[in-house]
Amino acid sequence: MEEPSERSPLLGSGNYDIARSPGSGARSVFRGRRLACAAVLLTELLERAAFYGVTSNLVLFLNGPPYNWEGTQASEALLLFMGVTYLVSPFGGWLADALLGKFPTILASMVLYLLGMLAFPAMAIPTTMQRLCGAVPLSPVENCSSPLNATGSPCHLEGTTRYCAVASFIGLILVGIGVGSVKANITPFGADQVKDRGPEATRRFFNWFYWSINLGAILSLGGIAYIQQNVSFIIGYIIPAVCIGVSFVVFLCSQSFFITKPPDGSAFTDMFKILAYSCCSRKRPREHASNGDAQGILQQPPRKQNLFETAKASRGGPFREDKVEDVKALVKIIPVFLALIPYWTVYFQMQTTYVLQSLHLRIPQFSNSTSNAHTFPAAWLTMFDAVLILFLIPLKDKVVDPVLKRNGLLPSSLKRIAVGMFFVMCSAFAAGILESNRLNAVKVKTIKQKIGTGVYNAADMSIWWQVPQYILIGFSEIFASIAGLEFAYSAAPKSMQSAIMGLFFFFSGIGSFVGSGLLALVSIKQIGWMSNHVDFGNINGCHLNYYFFLLAAIQGATLLLFLIVSVRYDHQRSRTNGAAAGGRT
Repeated sequence: MEEPSERSPLLGSGNYDIARSPGSGARSVFRGRRLACAAVLLTELLERAAFYGVTSNLVLFLNGPPYNWEGTQASEALLLFMGVTYLVSPFGGWLADALLGKFPTILASMVLYLLGMLAFPAMAIPTTMQRLCGAVPLSPVENCSSPLNATGSPCHLEGTTRYCAVASFIGLILVGIGVGSVKANITPFGADQVKDRGPEATRRFFNWFYWSINLGAILSLGGIAYIQQNVSFIIGYIIPAVCIGVSFVVFLCSQSFFITKPPDGSAFTDMFKILAYSCCSRKRPREHASNGDAQGILQQPPRKQNLFETAKASRGGPFREDKVEDVKALVKIIPVFLALIPYWTVYFQMQTTYVLQSLHLRIPQFSNSTSNAHTFPAAWLTMFDAVLILFLIPLKDKVVDPVLKRNGLLPSSLKRIAVGMFFVMCSAFAAGILESNRLNAVKVKTIKQKIGTGVYNAADMSIWWQVPQYILIGFSEIFASIAGLEFAYSAAPKSMQSAIMGLFFFFSGIGSFVGSGLLALVSIKQIGWMSNHVDFGNINGCHLNYYFFLLAAIQGATLLLFLIVSVRYDHQRSRTNGAAAGGRT
């Protein structure tokens, strides 16, 4: 039932009974809401195209002239950007839930997004670049991390500075804040458009939402990244800025179609107050030990849930019943997000160590209309994952899920996450097997191949041997990532849906940092899996296969732990629903 403060479009009124009536087709779940859903999906598609337009070639942009940042410096800039993007997501969710509402927050975030995006074409155009950054240094900065710097002469880094660093970091931070806030709010906002149509409509929306994300990634990786690398960074950065500008216009002009809800408070604000109150009142049961109930208290030590109960107004606390229940729901969701951290650790290998592995495999070349040979970009293999999702999500949505639902076999979101964990474990294991075979092949024959400005000693094995591990990653995304979004939205209390989405992305960012820390750990001298390089960037003297096997083992152990956590969560939720049903009888 619509709340008095909730604004719904006229197109959406009166269609609820049609969508839920017996005999209505599957398509009717979106009837009256198709324009709203289409606007959200198009907004997300354009936003993802802009996002990957920034990240795909940022290192190449800053590493090349006239900036000539070191490779490590350019990588640090990208890591900072990704960190800001994920870490700001919970704050963006809190801002929407507690102060502004989802629609105004998304609009404001897109404004910051657009301002940050405009910095990159401005930095690519020589005239505006000099106005932003000052005069270009006369002597180029020596790039000591370049694979072509094999002269053996020492590098002189004293006094070197990152040209245009201030403008670069301001642009990246603005884009990162915008991306993180949009990321936390666009997903629950889209689901709000079909929430009253039931869980079937919500599940199908998340399927198509993820489909739009991957279509935007394909368009950006396949087109924008190629233009940046082979045509011009000016055009290559103008296109993402236009994408986010059009995304803003589409979202703003679609306001009349949207269901918008005012902010009704975030459970994060109350969570800290309730936790603080519960901790301060931890000693209260002991103070009552002198009364007749002392023996019972000693026999049943207070649990965490009992501590939260003491914060309720009905138990003498200062907080409303529903606020305390929201915090209890959050505490139950967090273990699931924690269990997903190893999944994200393996998932982000697709953009890091999988690419590093591909640079040491035989990469084909292709020619354009000017007959200039171009090497197949290794990063394009990530499109196998996206293309697979584009084809499989419609199949899953239109064929597989309806068949499973009719037979009562449609698994819960937690079970689908477990299946996704299994596939990502298999992907890491497949990468480890390939790397073992590659290291054996290198001992027999190596080939030199130039990729960009670097020369790599590669094994005489085709890069297409990597396709299975990317396909397995794609299967894992369809199960774990989509189901994770669905679980986060459906399990979140109404007052903290955006904040929960922010936490979902926050923990995925932690997974990325865990992978980075783990890679640094296995590179220390005592372990030496990744530290015995014999030339610049060469991994032929390393044991990257051990790292992949370690990731697979960690994910396998986490999968077993997750099954235990998910079973406990389902049992607790069943008891809660049963108690609620009993209270209504």
